[in-house]
Amino acid sequence: MLITPGKLLAKIDSPEDLRKLDISQLPNVCNELRQFIIDNVSVYGGHFGASLGVVELSVALHYVFNTPDDQIVWDVGHQAYGHKILTGRRDTFHSNRTYGGLAGFPKRKESIYDAFGVGHSSTSISSALGMAVASALENNHERQHIAVIGDGAMTAGLAFEGMNHAGATDSNLLIILNDNCMAIDPNVGALKEYLTDITTSQTYNKFRDEVWNLLGKMSHFGKSAQDIVSKVETVMKTAILRQSNLFESLGLRYFGPIDGNDISHLTEVLHDLKSIPGPKILHCLTVKGKGYGPAEKDQTKWHAPGIFDKITGEIKKKTFDTPQAPKYQDVFGHTIVELAKENKKIVGITPAMPSGSSLNIMMEEIPERAFDVGIAEQHAVTFSAGMATRGEVVFCNIYSTFMQRSYDQVVHDVCIQELPVVFCLDRAGLVGADGPTHHGVYDIAFMRCIPNMIVASPMNEQELRNMMYTAQLGTFQSGTKAITIRYPRGAGVMPQWKTPFEEITIGRGRMVRAGKDAAILSFGPLGNFANQACDLLEKKGISAALYDMRFAKPLDEKLLHEIFASFERIVTVEDGCLQGGFGSAVLEFMADSGYSNLVKRIGVPDTIVEHGEPQELYQECGMDANGITKSVQDLMNIELRSKAAVLE
Repeated sequence: MLITPGKLLAKIDSPEDLRKLDISQLPNVCNELRQFIIDNVSVYGGHFGASLGVVELSVALHYVFNTPDDQIVWDVGHQAYGHKILTGRRDTFHSNRTYGGLAGFPKRKESIYDAFGVGHSSTSISSALGMAVASALENNHERQHIAVIGDGAMTAGLAFEGMNHAGATDSNLLIILNDNCMAIDPNVGALKEYLTDITTSQTYNKFRDEVWNLLGKMSHFGKSAQDIVSKVETVMKTAILRQSNLFESLGLRYFGPIDGNDISHLTEVLHDLKSIPGPKILHCLTVKGKGYGPAEKDQTKWHAPGIFDKITGEIKKKTFDTPQAPKYQDVFGHTIVELAKENKKIVGITPAMPSGSSLNIMMEEIPERAFDVGIAEQHAVTFSAGMATRGEVVFCNIYSTFMQRSYDQVVHDVCIQELPVVFCLDRAGLVGADGPTHHGVYDIAFMRCIPNMIVASPMNEQELRNMMYTAQLGTFQSGTKAITIRYPRGAGVMPQWKTPFEEITIGRGRMVRAGKDAAILSFGPLGNFANQACDLLEKKGISAALYDMRFAKPLDEKLLHEIFASFERIVTVEDGCLQGGFGSAVLEFMADSGYSNLVKRIGVPDTIVEHGEPQELYQECGMDANGITKSVQDLMNIELRSKAAVLE
């Protein structure tokens, strides 16, 4: 079903149409836009609360600024639904996050209004500053550059690096701090407390209102009045808040806080700020989930609720007649608690994803040993390293795609220093609707090349538990290597998953099923697709053996020698990039050992895989059961006289 927009929204095909409206009509535009988002997400799913909170900000920005010449960067992109709808994508918005449809985040090649692609947080200030400096080099001093950054994203080091640089320039940059005290989970840390101090200071807020009234009259008095107010404002901020304003100390003019859900005042303020040169920051207070009661009350739950009944607020969940396998993240969450109750040295660390990674289970049961460090992946890794030097058994839980942001820390602070940190990489592989910014497909390759790093992946929930159990044993923790345990988003394959712990020998694979015509070597959960492929191949008269290799590093060389000696045709399967991944490790073994078997690798090709349901993406990449079956069949059709060939 297609959602019908309101009367005003139906006529807005671009920001130019929006700017034709009278300012008195903007509250109605906001109401219609908010309802359109609610209607669409309730039927089609997607992110929810973040975009509802910035409806007024989305309308005000496109009303005041001359987009797309003026450039807006949204940080992070799940708050940009209103922006997308206002910029020509209203009638296709129902395709959001679906295979072949609109991306869930701003994307440069999707629209000229998407100034910068954003999926990871905290990139807006640096990118918008780069645009501002480039405009100055082009001698364009009229173009405006706006970075809309959530207060959760402000905790990342990159945001501070960008502000530090911006404050030392005269760039035409406006940073809008969207302060709703939330990332996906409630924000943590000293910055949150600092922003709270600002927003709850009654004396400062009274003075702020008086300053804004004066700023609104500046055009009558000229630049000298502007300079005077600037000086008085800085002094008063410092005195009233009893400390130097953090943003002012970085060289940014600070304005606010203001009500970011008041479209009239917001529009007025943005008009004023257009005429103030140099780098500046506007502190806006918004409510995540604004305008939809259940989302305002439980903001974590309604970050991305899926399909729901907009009238009753009931989130629709699939029901099953038989027990279902749990999500891998929940297996991790329950297992670390189970282990931590026996091993008092275990600690859990996550950068702002306690509910997404299920570390919130440990935070509730053993709060003194579970740490949410905010959106700060680099800090999470080095913090983990510091704890490991004191003998703590550290489980650092980070999404695979976010681990990319802390790679130097893994090398410099963990592996070079021979610290046995346990990295549990959630959302490894193709993750689905979040798309290329969130696919965790590079970690096998970038972890495998680091000395003192073990790279493992379980085929099922039982193996995940056993890998975690093994990693916290004294025999492992007394060693000099870190370990990466990668597992996918979503449900596993074992309804009865809570099995007794068993130690796994590091670097040891296992045979899942015997065969005689070809061997399939799987790494991780795709081994379950490979097992299905073996059944399909058997119906076609092909007997395929399946080996769950478990480790991309170190490889089980003893088992590989047996496989290469027994099978002319070998297929490797992994949910990661082909370049440098598990299949590459097998080819390296083959070359180093002097074998010349026929080998075909299955994995993520050297291209950007877009968004869609995981099964659609597996099929696209030939990684599902049918794709694996076809690859084995193709390999069987190659004459053995060509066996020296290595296939991709």
